Amino acid sequence: MNDLEGYLRESVWVVIPALNEEKSIGLVLHDLPCVAGVIVVDNGCTDDTAIVAAQAGAIVVAESQRGYGAACLRGLAKLRELVNEGQAAPEVVAFVDADYSDHPDQLPLLVGPLAIDTADFVLGSRLLGEREPGAMPPQSVFGNKLACFLMRWLFGVRYTDLGPFRAINYSRLCELQMRDENFGWTIEMQIKAAKIGLRFQEIPVPYRTRVGISKISGTVSGTIKAGYKILYTIAKYGLMRRRSLGFQPGTRIKPRLEA
Repeated sequence: MNDLEGYLRESVWVVIPALNEEKSIGLVLHDLPCVAGVIVVDNGCTDDTAIVAAQAGAIVVAESQRGYGAACLRGLAKLRELVNEGQAAPEVVAFVDADYSDHPDQLPLLVGPLAIDTADFVLGSRLLGEREPGAMPPQSVFGNKLACFLMRWLFGVRYTDLGPFRAINYSRLCELQMRDENFGWTIEMQIKAAKIGLRFQEIPVPYRTRVGISKISGTVSGTIKAGYKILYTIAKYGLMRRRSLGFQPGTRIKPRLEA
């Protein structure tokens, strides 16, 4: 067993939000490397997702309030409960989608920089990696690029994606005080990470066509709601930054671009 395998086994927990993913959740859990623990959040499933996940060895908790962020928050709440009950606190928490579009076997690539303390936050970038045809529809690619451009302009941070496959130091994640309960979860984490100066790294990751139909890009309403919430979140934190720096409305903030 090498050092990274031991680190994954002892120090890394994985949170997987799930909504009606009975056909894919078993594949995700099968491909995950051995980690300290896995929490699957049943976000109002009407199929056998929870049963399949439990049979595969995951801890399953329920969150009746629909929303990606709500599910992630419930998973983190369960993790805190376990720590309060005597479970060793993790050093890293990773997030993986339940639809098998991510490659869970790539988790060691994301955790590696955290294990050697060269990053606090590692994002798997689908736009830097190879994507199967159709895995990300054009509106998703455009929306991600637009959001990243706006974050660079407003916050001086260079992201290329809002990908769900990510790993972050647990204590630093707690500092972020995450709040968003739906589509703004991923971008809230990235903005707050930039605002408090977390060391971040992007790793190119492959991305495949998901099992089933996407609840976001697979529907017109989902695409509109997600796009609106992402832009709203950027605008909200951008306005907060202007106010904290003493700028008057209409004053352009010169971005702090990284070298």
